[in-house]
Amino acid sequence: MTTFVLVPGMWLGAWAWHDVTARLRSAGHDVHPLTLTGLADRAHTGGPHTDLDTHATDVVALIETEELSDVVLVGHSHGGSVVALAADRIPDRLRRVVYVEGGPLPNGTRQLDTLDAQSQDRIREQVGDGWLVPPREWDADQDPVLLRGLDAPTLAMLARRCTGHPFGSVSQPLKVSGAAAAVPRTLVACTFTADQVREMIAQGHPFFGGVAGADILGLPTGHWPMFSEPDRLADLLAEID
Repeated sequence: MTTFVLVPGMWLGAWAWHDVTARLRSAGHDVHPLTLTGLADRAHTGGPHTDLDTHATDVVALIETEELSDVVLVGHSHGGSVVALAADRIPDRLRRVVYVEGGPLPNGTRQLDTLDAQSQDRIREQVGDGWLVPPREWDADQDPVLLRGLDAPTLAMLARRCTGHPFGSVSQPLKVSGAAAAVPRTLVACTFTADQVREMIAQGHPFFGGVAGADILGLPTGHWPMFSEPDRLADLLAEID
């Protein structure tokens, strides 16, 4: 039996892990999907102060309050930076950190920095005087690579259920001390092959700048494997030692 804590990426809540959680629990694992402050069922708890530190604290608080140990901590996409910061605070409670479709950004880098200047300006305009980044468009015709494997009902569900994401979480730089350097790490690559990811790591690409030395596993599908390949993702997680 493995203890999993599952952290979603932008705009999602614990609900995104529903099918993965069900399969892992049916195999006897202890699974804790998490909604971060300001999102989904916790949308009412956030505000302009909500940032990356807040989200890392959410993860740490769950693990400590539930008295979890030997945890496999899983972060999807932007959740990779969240779990990296959390791992830096409580490395002794972790067995492994798993990054699904993106690792932690290089130290001192913001999620916002991965976008070009025009895209950054557009997000700031969308946020305006508020504190939330609106959900993305869920149009498979416009984005067939990232949305690969998502059928029309799933896309409609995502459009319906996604909530704005706290801007502070993507505009605050990731800063870790290196305390979790000895915790084993795994990257699950979906939109890129494992070989492509290794090459990007070697080139210092910011998408994978924080996962040098990690085990890399391939799961060919789109950017949201918890929806497009939930059973395969759950089985892969269960097989990670």
